[in-house]
Amino acid sequence: MTHLWVRAEERANERRVGITPEGAAALLERGVAVTVEESADRILPTGGYAQAGCTIAPRGAWREAPRDALIFGLKELPDDGTPLVHRHIMFGHAYKGQHAGRALLARFAAGGGTLYDLEYLVDAEGRRVAAFGYWAGYAGAAVSLIARAAQARGAACPAVDAFPDKAAMDAAVRDAAAGLPAPSALVVGAAGRVGTGAADLCTAMGIAPTRWDMAETAHGGPFPEILAHELFFNCILARPGTPVFVRPEDADRGDRALRVIGDIACDPDSDYNPVPLYDAATTWAAPVVRVRESPPLDVMAIDNLPSLLPLESSRDFAGQLLPSLMALDSLDAGVWGRAAAEFDRHVREVKP
Repeated sequence: MTHLWVRAEERANERRVGITPEGAAALLERGVAVTVEESADRILPTGGYAQAGCTIAPRGAWREAPRDALIFGLKELPDDGTPLVHRHIMFGHAYKGQHAGRALLARFAAGGGTLYDLEYLVDAEGRRVAAFGYWAGYAGAAVSLIARAAQARGAACPAVDAFPDKAAMDAAVRDAAAGLPAPSALVVGAAGRVGTGAADLCTAMGIAPTRWDMAETAHGGPFPEILAHELFFNCILARPGTPVFVRPEDADRGDRALRVIGDIACDPDSDYNPVPLYDAATTWAAPVVRVRESPPLDVMAIDNLPSLLPLESSRDFAGQLLPSLMALDSLDAGVWGRAAAEFDRHVREVKP
């Protein structure tokens, strides 16, 4: 019997979950065993999963789960170096040149486990079957606008926390920007999920963003148009061949209008980072890092942005992913087979 083990997230400020109680009930009806770990942080209470018929396990018990269980989480595992013996479904962030990714793959190689990376669950045409991208874009743009408003007032960007819903986030942005002129904004990757979310937040705040996609960036740069906007949102995945959108020498220009970069894609640990002005993700406690003082230039690079809207983002993502979870009894085919092949290709690079 296929066994899905939903682990508690172990990262601070992470309240999302990839399956709802209703989705778990559908899996149980299909004959999949579902275990859900206790979590006081999860936006959907554990009691709902118990009522659906799931087995409830203590937080962190996945380490002792049966070897044939599929361990399902969203964000990264504790970086303790232990070999990973299970099959894991999660965002691994290990295939795009991230330096920490090699260590994760080495743990899988040492333990004999497998990574089914949620970012690489794709259909036959190569399209992702489930993504948090829209809400990452929406929340990333919101935090960036709050940061720009604080900067314009000569203040530091305040800490952020999870919002109860989208309406509360919108109200917070409006309150922060009250009395200030609307800034200009440019979105790269505007045709994708992330860019659509960023552009929608701008529109909701009365800002008509400049929308760029592949055609506008195909020449590879430089991109003086980005420097002419107060806000720039990077909403594309870093990969070989991705151009650098804002170079260090661009940031040094005294005539730039650019004041805040919302690096929503957030790949500072990648060799292909298109915003090579910073080297670590920012946090909820300190949402921006100042990379230039005069004129000021702040980078917002929070790497779990959708968790600022945990309810909407969890329900949306879980709905997208459920059809694939319903096919867990066919791990050698379809989206799961393709994800396994992607893992095999990358893990070979770290095997001795």
